[in-house]
Amino acid sequence: MSFAIPEGWQAVIGLEVHVQLNTATKIFCACPTTFGAAANTQVCPVCLGLPGALPVLNREVVDKAILLGLACGSAISERSVFARKNYFYPDLPKGYQITQADAPICVGGHIDVPAGDDGGAAVRLDLVRMHLEEDAGKSVHADAGRSLVDLNRAGVPLVEIVSEPGLTSPEQAAACLAELRALVRTLGVSDGNLEQGSLRCDANISVRRLGDEHLGTRCEIKNLNSFRSVRDAAAHEIVRQITCLQAGEAIIQQTRLWDTEAGRTRAMRSKEDAHDYRYFPDPDLPELHVEPARVARLRASLPELPAARRARLHDVWGIPAHLAASLSAEPERAAAWEAALGPSPTPERAVSFAHFLVGRVAGALNRSDRDSAEVLAAMPLIAEVHDRWRDGRLSNKMLADLLSAAFDTSAPLAISLRDAMDAAGTVVDDDDGLRRALDDALAAHPAQAQALRSGETKLIGFFVGQVMQALAGKADARRLTELLRAHVDS
Repeated sequence: MSFAIPEGWQAVIGLEVHVQLNTATKIFCACPTTFGAAANTQVCPVCLGLPGALPVLNREVVDKAILLGLACGSAISERSVFARKNYFYPDLPKGYQITQADAPICVGGHIDVPAGDDGGAAVRLDLVRMHLEEDAGKSVHADAGRSLVDLNRAGVPLVEIVSEPGLTSPEQAAACLAELRALVRTLGVSDGNLEQGSLRCDANISVRRLGDEHLGTRCEIKNLNSFRSVRDAAAHEIVRQITCLQAGEAIIQQTRLWDTEAGRTRAMRSKEDAHDYRYFPDPDLPELHVEPARVARLRASLPELPAARRARLHDVWGIPAHLAASLSAEPERAAAWEAALGPSPTPERAVSFAHFLVGRVAGALNRSDRDSAEVLAAMPLIAEVHDRWRDGRLSNKMLADLLSAAFDTSAPLAISLRDAMDAAGTVVDDDDGLRRALDDALAAHPAQAQALRSGETKLIGFFVGQVMQALAGKADARRLTELLRAHVDS
């Protein structure tokens, strides 16, 4: 259900998204970037900010930033400069953050958001810039009012993407973040894991009267870590600002946090301007020069992007738009799905298998403790299960039991699926076997059998259910229904 902005008002939304690049080491040192390591075990004099330690730029970080810029249609700067952003916070060991200010690595570009399932139109969000920077550490709030600092994350490479204020609804903001996640995963530059902080979104929200050309005072909502939180936080903040203005109150420019439990934003601090950070070029890092040949090489390595994949799936196999979007959002799954289809699938089978994967299989996965990587490894067997079910060799009940048995064990999914397929067998579809089971059901319920013969065709479903129960769900329900109708007509 979409959010309705109060009549007579317009929301203006811009995004700032931090993409954590999936390099093995940090941006300016050789410390690892492994998520979940014991606190303060992935640090060195450079990322601890010790006196005399000098940063050295990670080449892979630059390549991945360029790839992301090219995928978004940004201009790649031949010259960019690292700067020091000065502020004091417990998890910032140097007292400043190395970032890019006036001369970023990528300029301009856009993110195209496809039309939504709710009828929302496609939208293009223009970008101001993308720049490289290091992440800060993490404050851990312990008991008894204590706060601890884990600096494992300090120095992890980030690309910050800054958009124009070009969105007008919370749904557009959430869809834009989803499209960006699909893009970074397709490029292989980030795992895009919002829960682990690999993709973090700040939303800049302002409101104005409909028809007003001037932007209102904006508030920034920090560290939104799910599509739902982006949508809900933006919706709440829009209503909050409109309510303030209607009451004659001024909007104060500030940074706010989203309180998920309370369902509201709350003030964190007044919003700083650029001069508050006292930017100046970092004297320990030379200018970054990117040769045109390097850009050309990276451009040639671009994979099929999510928008192109969606269009191809629709044009070649007729995959519905929402289904193509769901597949393209998980590029590894989409590639495994295509490989399991084989070289020349019919459009009907492709559509059926796509529904099967994002519906039944995804549901079984969500109810289990398994990892999605197991589904990728078992995709050829999943295709075989789908084909058996689609051809009528597995009933719906048999399929549900098979998936439950396969996903609820501790054995590797590829092994448990094969075992469950062998145990399931196939439906009873020979007429002699079905007639014998049907005769038994009719004999066991003479009153209902007589009513059926007298024209109460609604009892067909009752007898189909009796036979299915007797055969443990292993009956061809369509053929059984045909036999029952023939019995009534005879």
